[in-house]
Amino acid sequence: MRVVSLVPSLTETLLAWGVEPVACTRFCEQPALIHVGGTKDPDIAAIVAMHPDLVVMDREENRREDAEALTAAGIEVVATDVTSLAGVAEMTAMVRARVGLEPEDDRVASPAVQPWTTAFIPIWRRPWMTCSGTTYGSSLLAAIGVANVYAESDLTYPTVELDEVAARFPDLVLLPSEPYPFKQRHVAEITAAIPGASIRFVDGQDLFWWGARTPAARERLTAVLAP
Repeated sequence: MRVVSLVPSLTETLLAWGVEPVACTRFCEQPALIHVGGTKDPDIAAIVAMHPDLVVMDREENRREDAEALTAAGIEVVATDVTSLAGVAEMTAMVRARVGLEPEDDRVASPAVQPWTTAFIPIWRRPWMTCSGTTYGSSLLAAIGVANVYAESDLTYPTVELDEVAARFPDLVLLPSEPYPFKQRHVAEITAAIPGASIRFVDGQDLFWWGARTPAARERLTAVLAP
């Protein structure tokens, strides 16, 4: 099957399953594969010219208008919508069935875990932004006992001020390597604003890329965030 992947998480997952996409985005970190633009600006004409059997997309990563353009060109599009750990299993079942693979054991389901710590997870700076509980990253952290202090936000990705964060008294501030590339130089600013929190650097892909990465990512995050 000729598959084009416009989602980094799905590209990594397909390759782990032994399905090599005929093309992917430049953000998929697969230099050996043909690139057809980015997640928000794919080259629709180039994709159509490849005559793929299927294009895999994601509601959050990609744009509706691009999905509609591909559909109008007669190409089948499968769109995922992973916003929780449970959603990984649902995505796995749907995509594996569509690409002709046998069902896979659910390796990401887990019993509820009592929170042992709280955390602020910035995903951007200038302005400061974080994620709510309706996101995969927050769900993954909850599964290992880390409660997001903005889990109850009405916005999926709220803009915040550091003094507001400090008032929520997070035990940890988790600095991911993406989407914003937090570095050691940002620690002083955060520590000054939230002096009681411990700073931990985490792999942004482990925190935000779902799919085949999830089981091992969960183990790595558990080790990094252990008390």
